[in-house]
Amino acid sequence: MAYIGREPAYGSFEKQALTADSSTTTFNLDYTVGSSSSLLVSVAGVHQEPEVAYNLASGGTQIVFTAAPTTGDTVFIIFLGIAYDAGELLSSGTITNKTELAEQAADDDLLLIYDTSTTSLKKIQKSNIATTLTYSTGTDTGDGSTAAFTINSGRSVNDVLVIVNGVTLVPTTDYTISSTTLTFNTAPANGAEIQYRYLPI
Repeated sequence: MAYIGREPAYGSFEKQALTADSSTTTFNLDYTVGSSSSLLVSVAGVHQEPEVAYNLASGGTQIVFTAAPTTGDTVFIIFLGIAYDAGELLSSGTITNKTELAEQAADDDLLLIYDTSTTSLKKIQKSNIATTLTYSTGTDTGDGSTAAFTINSGRSVNDVLVIVNGVTLVPTTDYTISSTTLTFNTAPANGAEIQYRYLPI
């Protein structure tokens, strides 16, 4: 009998058969999935309920049954959705020809990141990844003869700005740093105001 009406549209879903042995509960999946509901699982002709009869593990690369399927049972999986990482999405052309954000992202904008601990894409709010830079300062006073002064620990000549009487000195040329000691090539004059500005590291 001919079909009357619009022609049906059919999806293309991947299938994977599993071999039951009455003891194995964990099976590797042919495809990575993002949710247990992205699978249709059949054991001996009975549809299995997600997160009751089975769960996902290893970032969606494995299925774990609550009870091991019995030897001889026909077990198969239909993949209703497949997870892609950012590289796969870009290479497949899924994320292309989109409008580029022309201004700085707002704090409540969401970004996609690849979480290596769960091997999956996750969203994160921009405000949660913006680094807050902290600057600190220190001061000393020259006496005309002292060239070595104590500064904060963990610093190098490249991350400390030194200003003497309002003039910014040149690292290495005008001063060096070793451990917590900053040494001027020429001792600051008596009464000179010395300011250290510690850059974020």
